[in-house]
Amino acid sequence: MNIIDTATLGEKNVINLCDGKCLGFVCDVQFTKEEGKIVALIVPKDTGIFSFGKCEKIIIPWDKIECIGEDAILVKISPSECCCQENGKGKRRFMRF
Repeated sequence: MNIIDTATLGEKNVINLCDGKCLGFVCDVQFTKEEGKIVALIVPKDTGIFSFGKCEKIIIPWDKIECIGEDAILVKISPSECCCQENGKGKRRFMRF
């Protein structure tokens, strides 16, 4: 079993196999409170150059991860499955890198 720490996850590009797009780098991890198991990766959504102060995040469920490689994390998620969250909205537990 290979062990990857959360800091290493933050250094890998997240690439969507559905459309080949690079989603960015992992910035947060969502995990369960009781067991501490990772349930989702959080990637900042590119909102464009004129969206100052606006920070949306893409929530990628753990079961959508196909492979964690040496340089990248491959995910398979359609746009309809992509859950976005605005910064500060909702009560979620995140670990910052």
